[in-house]
Order: sequence, then structure tokens, then C-alpha cells
Amino acid sequence: MALATTAFAQFDAPSLGDYPANVSYDGRFTFVRLRWRNDAARSRGFWSSAWNHDYPRAEQHLSQIVRELTYLDVRLDGSRILTLDDPDLFKYPIAFMWEPGFWVMNDAEALTFRTYLKKGGFAVFEDFDGREQWANFELQMARVLPGARWVRLDQSHMLYRSFFEIHDIDAIVHPMSRIRPSYFGLFEDNDPSRRLMVVANFDNDVPEYWEWSGAGLFPFDTSNEAYKLGVNYMIYGITH
Repeated sequence: MALATTAFAQFDAPSLGDYPANVSYDGRFTFVRLRWRNDAARSRGFWSSAWNHDYPRAEQHLSQIVRELTYLDVRLDGSRILTLDDPDLFKYPIAFMWEPGFWVMNDAEALTFRTYLKKGGFAVFEDFDGREQWANFELQMARVLPGARWVRLDQSHMLYRSFFEIHDIDAIVHPMSRIRPSYFGLFEDNDPSRRLMVVANFDNDVPEYWEWSGAGLFPFDTSNEAYKLGVNYMIYGITH
């Protein structure tokens, strides 16, 4: 898989201007990234807007892999960047958020995001680590889903065999710190036998592998495992 994306990443990756983040809805599967206010990130001296980390190569490369390996009709000509309270969010079954350790929102966003998840939306949170960032993330999600209880996920969950059988979810270590990841989920009615609404990849940065596949920065096998996980997210979200 990484080999297929190597050529795509090195030679055919569109520039930022060739990959718009406002493509119109046409029924095809479209990668959605959530944008949030970056006041907290800036106040802490964060180097970017945080929510746009890895854009656009992460979604470009993962979308290309999903298109090549599955029957999912994925758009490759662009994506959507949406706020939590954008009504267009309800047109898309899966949404990704980067750097939720710095995420803040208002009450209207919390209410709309709650409705989205309860109506069947699936959210994936990426690229955050440490106690302070988890505390902020947990606080924000408590506003979205009051009373929801986090469950630590292991590789027995359907998420890790929805397309690929992932035998060792701990193998996708943080690309910079090399620490072992933790995966947590929120389920409908706090019942782990029901639909997984939210997954949080904590102490990890899986999309970093998507973004830089083919650049020789990270081990080939780990990049492959990161792609497998991304494909599984897509398939689980579209089928649940």
C-alpha cells in the first residue's frame, strides 16, 4: 500500500490550490476535516493553527489508498473543511479532527456536534498526547456528550477488522516520540456492544505516516499499518 502511495506522494500530489477544501456535495464519499477556533493553540505558542496539521497530503494520500483498495467511491479532486456547527456536516458520515488537545468550542457547536454523532456520524480524533491535552479533549467531549464514558479499545473490536485484520494496534507508535499509543472510544448509550461513535487515537499521530509516506522518513512497515488503520476507519464509519 505504501508503495502505491509513494509514487502518488512524490510525483502526482496536487498543490494546495489543486486540492480545494470546499468541493460541492455530489453523493460520493468525501474526506471531511473539522475546523475549530485556534485561540488555545495560539495562546500556548503553538506553531500552526493546529486543526490544519498535515493538510492536505494526509487526506489526499489516504483517499487515494481507499479508492485503490476498496469499492468506496472516494473523491480525489478535493475535500471539505467544516466547522462543528455547519449544517453541511450532516451530509458526511465520517469526520476527522486534528490536535484536539487544543480544541475549544462554543455551546452551539457542542449541540450540533452532539446531534451529528447521535444521528449516525462517526468522528476520529488524531494527533494529541500528554495529560494536559487529554484533559482538554475530555472536557470538550463531555460538553458534546454529557455522561459518556470512555472505553479503552483493544484489537478485538470490529474497528480493527472492518477491512484489514490488524493484529497489533500498538505497532503504530508515535512517529516522533516513539511512545506506545492508546485508543479510546465512546459508544451509543455507553454500551460497548453498540455503535462506536467516536474514536480517539491518543499518544499518537497516525496521519503523519499518511502525509509523509514515500518520503523515506518513517519505516515502510509502520506506514503500511497506519494506512490499514485509516482504511478501517473509513469502512467502519461508512458501514455503521
